[in-house]
Amino acid sequence: MRPSWDEYFMEIVELIKTRSTCIRRQVGALIVKDKRILATGYNGAPTGCSHCTEIGCMRQEMGIPSGQRHELCRAIHAEQNAIVQAAQSGTSVAGGTLYVTHQPCVLCSKMVINAGIKRIVYKGEYPDELSLRLLEEAGVDFKRI
Repeated sequence: MRPSWDEYFMEIVELIKTRSTCIRRQVGALIVKDKRILATGYNGAPTGCSHCTEIGCMRQEMGIPSGQRHELCRAIHAEQNAIVQAAQSGTSVAGGTLYVTHQPCVLCSKMVINAGIKRIVYKGEYPDELSLRLLEEAGVDFKRI
């Protein structure tokens, strides 16, 4: 059976996440507009920096729970990487859809809102209620599949 567009793009996101260098959680993201892929991203250290798979995870070593103290992480989130990738190539993501393996955190949600992304489709939950409240307040359509 032919997959829906949401199913199709979510399958691609599953492949993207395999490039992640995060020890705790592999996340993939994909930004689409008019059924065309604009940018991809996965979570990992910034370009030119050592990966957690090489030097270990400071969050894990410090016992920081998921969803807390985002600033104590050397990785950039998949959603952020996708938005940055689009910006580097001069591609507007305004009006697009973000497909992501997990619900965005509050930091990523704020970036999504200001980038003009209008819809988010995600699979896994993430412990961040403020994220969903801000998306709803900003009029971003989101759904978990």
